[in-house]
Amino acid sequence: MNPDRPQTILTHLEELRWRIVKIFIAILAGGIVAFFFASDLTAVLERPFFAAVPDSEFQSLAVAEQWGVLMRVGFFGGLILSSPVVIYQLWAFITPALTSRERKWAFPVVGAMAILFVAGVLFGYWILPRGLEFLLGIFPGVQTDLQIGAYYSFVLRFMFAVGVSFLYPVFLFAAAAAGVVSSEQLARGRRWAVLIIVIGAALITPTGDAFNLLALSIPLYLMYEITYWLVRLLLKK
Repeated sequence: MNPDRPQTILTHLEELRWRIVKIFIAILAGGIVAFFFASDLTAVLERPFFAAVPDSEFQSLAVAEQWGVLMRVGFFGGLILSSPVVIYQLWAFITPALTSRERKWAFPVVGAMAILFVAGVLFGYWILPRGLEFLLGIFPGVQTDLQIGAYYSFVLRFMFAVGVSFLYPVFLFAAAAAGVVSSEQLARGRRWAVLIIVIGAALITPTGDAFNLLALSIPLYLMYEITYWLVRLLLKK
């Protein structure tokens, strides 16, 4: 038995603990900033609802429900603001296992992931009104007064899911950089990529209508094509 192994494992666990602490501090700091702008953020997040059903209003059925909404909005805003720090800490944890040639991708990867995640969240917000209009307009004669906590849970989960889905090109590029896939395989796999993207978009979008499905599928497939050309041109050597 190698006597150095326990020490190595403990060292990695200690580093992981401090990375998690830094991530928590970054999210907390971002959440505090977002909390001060909570009224503006809630107004923005509620806009799609009132655009879809102008004569409706929210209901609060629990004493602490409105406070819980503020906490969720603050956490979500903090996650977006701190996303570069969070992604960097995760990347820094795996950096020791990479070669010096692979480490040069640190800042491009972190920057790309942060930009794509925020872009995905904003894109999810953009297609949200159409989805709400469809879901809340199935029975025109029904008065729609939603519980405020349920509404924010739905909206934040949806925007987060779209944000995460926008990250897949980075992992695809990383797989190509590691030699797992090649540009030729990506070219041959276009049909499978379309199928997987459409299925994924159908699972993420709140409705099954063609508009939301295409609205999410098209940019996801365009990112696949961009990733293919980046792999082909940047990793050609």
